[in-house]
Amino acid sequence: MTQPLASRIALVTGASRGIGYATALALAQAGAHVIAVARTVGGLEELDDAIKAIGGSATLVPLDLTDFDGVARLGAALHERHGKLDVLVGNAATLGPVSPLGHIDMKSWTDAMAINVNANFQLVRCMEPLLKPSDAGRAVFISSSAASKAGAYMGPYVASKAALEGLVRVWANETASSALRVNLFNPGPIRTRMRAILMPGEDPLTLDTPEQVAQAIVPLCLPSWTETGKLHDYKAGRTLSFQAPA
Repeated sequence: MTQPLASRIALVTGASRGIGYATALALAQAGAHVIAVARTVGGLEELDDAIKAIGGSATLVPLDLTDFDGVARLGAALHERHGKLDVLVGNAATLGPVSPLGHIDMKSWTDAMAINVNANFQLVRCMEPLLKPSDAGRAVFISSSAASKAGAYMGPYVASKAALEGLVRVWANETASSALRVNLFNPGPIRTRMRAILMPGEDPLTLDTPEQVAQAIVPLCLPSWTETGKLHDYKAGRTLSFQAPA
């Protein structure tokens, strides 16, 4: 079996379940050594067993990404051990409260921003020095169509995903002349726990699985991927450019 990511190092956040878990497993199957980051130790251990079962390898990192000093320490440890990072998949996120804006307290708002925006900003800061030494550094951040649809009662999630898209696009522009490629990925409605919380009456069997989505994320992580600053829409099956307002 061809392993296009053999000898490469891939970091995946939110790797203990859902899209993060499936992506970490798919990257390991493609040959990468996976740095799996999540808060849930049990989920990480299950992932490690699954990766070992396919002959892959992983390093488990139990870490709350809002521990920004912890993210910095992780970057330093990766530099000391590997000297570089080839793939970064920023997947960890929270839905936040689903409620009218006026009913959301400040702590709930800032908690959502801390995970969905600030943690990814810290990842950019701490992992860029590791991604740039790679001959083909690749970064993919999981976004949502909520960022553009701005649906009612989803203020923290909408605002944080819109901010994430802006952050990632700026980073892509800043690194456009380097070997680093930075992109966004919109999975759409997928059979995850977050979707079940948001849409409890929906039949999950009508949705694609995280494993299916992961197979579409892997190509954006390969050295052969050349586009940057784009949004790959899973449902549409194509990569989209951002358009300036009319």
